[in-house]
Amino acid sequence: MAETNLVTHPSRNLAMELVRATEAAAIRAVPFIGKGDKLAADGAAVDAMRAFLATVEFDGVVVIGEGEKDRAPMLFNGERVGTGRGPRTDIAVDPIDGTSMTAQGRQNALSMIAASERGTMLDASSVFYMEKLVSDHHGRGVMSLEQSIGDNIRELAKAKGKPVGEMVVAVLDRPRHDGLIEEIRSAGAGTRILLDGDVAGGINAARYETRIDICVGIGGSPEGVVTACAIKALGGFIEGRLAPKDEAEAERGRAAGLDLDRVYDADGLVAGDDTMFIATGVTDGGLVEGVRRKGPIIRTESIVLRSRSGTLRRITSDHLADRWL
Repeated sequence: MAETNLVTHPSRNLAMELVRATEAAAIRAVPFIGKGDKLAADGAAVDAMRAFLATVEFDGVVVIGEGEKDRAPMLFNGERVGTGRGPRTDIAVDPIDGTSMTAQGRQNALSMIAASERGTMLDASSVFYMEKLVSDHHGRGVMSLEQSIGDNIRELAKAKGKPVGEMVVAVLDRPRHDGLIEEIRSAGAGTRILLDGDVAGGINAARYETRIDICVGIGGSPEGVVTACAIKALGGFIEGRLAPKDEAEAERGRAAGLDLDRVYDADGLVAGDDTMFIATGVTDGGLVEGVRRKGPIIRTESIVLRSRSGTLRRITSDHLADRWL
């Protein structure tokens, strides 16, 4: 849509309403930070997010949620949320991305929601892991999962006009990435090792003001779809390829209609033109600050991305503590 149309015919921004749900989930998780009980933290965040989603004027279907209905009593895959009136939407929810980080009091825990038009999100729930490659817009046409990480680093460095030695690549700290980390360093680039949170790592790789140039490696496939919603709003580059852990999972993926050999681009992961990504910090991190108690108020910081308008908004909200505690 042309810029003039955005000005003269602005559309309703559902993301600005969904942020209330991520704020609520983040606030409710605070009493459990550093207390060692990740299930209690997640339960409190799920309850709060679902309660606020029920008030939003939209007809949402949870494509990526807390799990299958028999294992997740709320926000399960396939659950209908919202008032049932308004835009028909696919949503992905993660009341706490980083339950272990929350329980241990570590950084980078987020409450997240992603949304797009109905029927546009890839349902990759039958294959848990996905290989991902993310950067800003310079990666389009020069990077690919079909290339080695060394070639990707060199091609992106050339496109960005910077020395390979100044390139920084974010990778999850997992044993499966030991060889990948060695390849990155052998190419001459530096690494940013992430304890958890490859969604935030991917978003930071696509943002112009961060030091991360690339986020790469195998992480959750639901997180890959969520990241794609954000990357489309940032105008960045993402590719994903499903990585089943064994033949039984591969067979389940094929039975669900997934192409295990396909390299999915942003449109393959989320086909919608109006994608949204909303996150509120639970604990402090590189993307947003965590929830803070300041005297009589509770302060939250959120990030709201929307592809249709190409906007990134930061929202700082002060909530009266006596309404929440």
